[in-house]
Amino acid sequence: MNKFLFLLLCPILAFSQSSLSGVESLFQKKKYTEAQEIVANYLEKHPYNLEAIELLGDAFGHQKKWDRAIEQYGKLVEAKENIANYHYKYGGALGMKALENKFKAISFIGDVKSSFLKAAELDQNHIEARWALVELYMQLPGIFGGSKSKSLHYAEELENLSKVDGYLAKGYVYEYDKEPELAEKFYKMAIKEGGSLTCFEKLTQLYENENEPKKAIENIEKAQKKHSRNALHYQIGKVAAEYNIELKKGEQCLQTYLKNYSAEDGVPKAWAHYRLAQIHMHRHNKNQALKHIDLAIAELPKVKPFKKQKEKILSL
Repeated sequence: MNKFLFLLLCPILAFSQSSLSGVESLFQKKKYTEAQEIVANYLEKHPYNLEAIELLGDAFGHQKKWDRAIEQYGKLVEAKENIANYHYKYGGALGMKALENKFKAISFIGDVKSSFLKAAELDQNHIEARWALVELYMQLPGIFGGSKSKSLHYAEELENLSKVDGYLAKGYVYEYDKEPELAEKFYKMAIKEGGSLTCFEKLTQLYENENEPKKAIENIEKAQKKHSRNALHYQIGKVAAEYNIELKKGEQCLQTYLKNYSAEDGVPKAWAHYRLAQIHMHRHNKNQALKHIDLAIAELPKVKPFKKQKEKILSL
């Protein structure tokens, strides 16, 4: 259920009320505690405003305060039982809580499943609820209702709504079920149909999981030709460094990443230096490896893999 948090909290509502006009901006800036306080104060005077209740649930969810998010989404379900997204968010918050406490997860499974099923029933076009059901049925043990056939059923429903989502869902099912050839087939179909970065990333992850780094690099290069993202230079360098292949290409890509780096690229420069240190260690170039690992540690001194890598370099 690792998609729940992303899908669950994507929608952010815009408010016309002046007292809530700045909340959306706070969400965009990831200032969830501040947003929570503003919405909570608003609800003291307007306790039945469903949009505000939903936003408060979202604020709690972003902070992984699942009990409090469940409480808010539960209010929405009670207030309007015919709104698919309310059931979806309630089930999603329960699912995330179950992931954090596997000893109590069994007691949540029934409510999680029924919430997603209700959302899918109420809205025949609810893509997120169907994605959740695909993952839920695959990850649940059979004794608790897990079923590959049911996952594929909802993947089929997804395909009828969105071919790309359907292909990705089927790829997920077959990858989870240890059928990499079928997973590869559907991920490639998703790339051909939609070609988003997400489609390419799924196939790259499959290749990495199947220990096929050359295929992973080839796929990332195809993504780079289509999308021209600096972050993809890092991804090529990462695979090269981890698998000790195409080291020259990996080094060039990491240097390009550092040269063109911006905060939008996502991965801090320290990690690029860490990968360069790995590459130089593969080449037994101790001085260059130390140079880059020291740069990585200087930027992010608390990252444990950096310190472990330095110990390996010093032992050369």
